Amino acid sequence: MKLFIIITLLIFSVSCAHKHKVYSKKGIAIMNPTKGSKVKGVIHFEKLDDHKMKISGVITGLKANSKFGFHIHQKGDCSSDDGKSAGGHFNPKEKSHGGPESKDRHVGDLGNLQSNEKGVAHYDMVFEHMSLGHPGYGIAGRAVIIHADEDDLKSQPTGNAGARKACGVIGVVE
Repeated sequence: MKLFIIITLLIFSVSCAHKHKVYSKKGIAIMNPTKGSKVKGVIHFEKLDDHKMKISGVITGLKANSKFGFHIHQKGDCSSDDGKSAGGHFNPKEKSHGGPESKDRHVGDLGNLQSNEKGVAHYDMVFEHMSLGHPGYGIAGRAVIIHADEDDLKSQPTGNAGARKACGVIGVVE
């Protein structure tokens, strides 16, 4: 009888913990260059509330005074020389490709990075309906990609942003 009570309490406590899961609040992606690229940097992710995520970072090694497509991709795999192991854009809701202000867009559509005269880009934006660990649109464990060209924010399905110049997997910090 004691064993039955202990097992019942254990199952109950595990099920209660599962229903009240606390999701991570901060994440980071260390951006490493793909073959032949010098693009690198760090991207930070911070949960602001239940449905908003602040994404910020600094990227170096870019062509000066240019724009570069910036996306979260499906897989957290940067093992290939060209970054294609990361798969396509993260699009759990099967929306059309667009820009950050588009009503309908992939969750992974982050727009463009804009480099300065030294080839450095600073990024700081807030996105709705994004979380590190929420089922359906969680981004932890997925890859961030910086492309060689500007994302035109309309061509389907990828924005015509070109080759992949850097890749980093989003890890949880806290």
